[in-house]
Amino acid sequence: MNEQEFGFETQAIRTQLERTQYLEHSVPLYLTSSFVFEDAEDMRASFAEEKDRNIYSRYSNPNTNEFVDKVCQMEGAAAGFAFASGMAAVYSTLAALLNSGDHVVSAGSIFGATHSLFVNYFPKWGIETTYFDINKPETIESFIKPNTKILFAESPTNPAVDIIDLELLGAIAKKHNLVLIIDNCFATPYLQQPIKWGAHLVVHSATKLMDGQGRVLGGITVGDAELIQKIYLFSRLTGPSLSPFNAWVLSKSLETLAIRLDRHCENALKVAEFLEQHPKVNKVKYPFLKSHPQYAIAQKQMKLGGNIVAFEIKGGLEAGRTFLDKIKLCSLSPNLGDTRTIVTHPASTTHSKLSVEERLAVSITDGLVRVSVGLETVKDVIADLEQALS
Repeated sequence: MNEQEFGFETQAIRTQLERTQYLEHSVPLYLTSSFVFEDAEDMRASFAEEKDRNIYSRYSNPNTNEFVDKVCQMEGAAAGFAFASGMAAVYSTLAALLNSGDHVVSAGSIFGATHSLFVNYFPKWGIETTYFDINKPETIESFIKPNTKILFAESPTNPAVDIIDLELLGAIAKKHNLVLIIDNCFATPYLQQPIKWGAHLVVHSATKLMDGQGRVLGGITVGDAELIQKIYLFSRLTGPSLSPFNAWVLSKSLETLAIRLDRHCENALKVAEFLEQHPKVNKVKYPFLKSHPQYAIAQKQMKLGGNIVAFEIKGGLEAGRTFLDKIKLCSLSPNLGDTRTIVTHPASTTHSKLSVEERLAVSITDGLVRVSVGLETVKDVIADLEQALS
């Protein structure tokens, strides 16, 4: 069979480094800071990038190379670079491509730490950001300026689980010659491949569903080879590279990504359907619920709905805190994408640095709860949510 004919699961499992002389079946760990050269000419040519080889693990390492190769195949990307965390990936990707005086147009519904980069740090370097309402995509082009360089969005969004039409963003980016960057963390490449819809770069926090068991931190950016080269050169100097051990863990985790996501999504849909019928819940947001405002778009660009359910408890902030205090089985944690179901109250945790007005502008009400649905027996998860709501 031609490699292009292999299915997603086969590529995830069979994309491996070449075996060493020991003919191992599972890829070994390469816990080394650096690599040796055969002679002076080999060393010169390697540093001149005339040879494609490992020099120093801040630049590349066999374990990180394998992880990057797998994600590139999954996303349909030409190249990639792996980072120590998801935010290292977001920051380094943006910083490598932006100059003082540049402008970013971003969805307003983004992760709190990314928002902080845009409003607290990039302005110090002369980089301006304008937010658009994800529920009003028809306004996006009105925010584009002559100095706009990047169009940035998440879909589904964190934490309100809104969906944006990636095909529309791709068309806008092409029309205005912008670099389209999509944070695909919530969907993973198993459920959604933004490059198919026109994205130039795709960013992930590998800490989440890619790992899937809450063990290691990691991040990755994949996409256009010329853009990745700029990100690589910036990152090899600034040092946010992924550790070989974490890369090894993440690469092994990708072998089970598809089968885990199938169960995550199955459980999440059942949880969403339960919450939608509960009398103490105002509303529920889940991409594959027919009541979701962007249900048709989710159906078009996603294989399944993901593992994140957002719902609003009647009673606001105090009701949200009471609900969390009554949780018994599920975990209270800022993480997501774990085998264990995690419940988070964004207004008082992950998005607490935003003002009330900023939170409301991106659908984060005081009573909003984000549930990262895990792999437990789903009736047990629902029973815990039910007793906490009651």
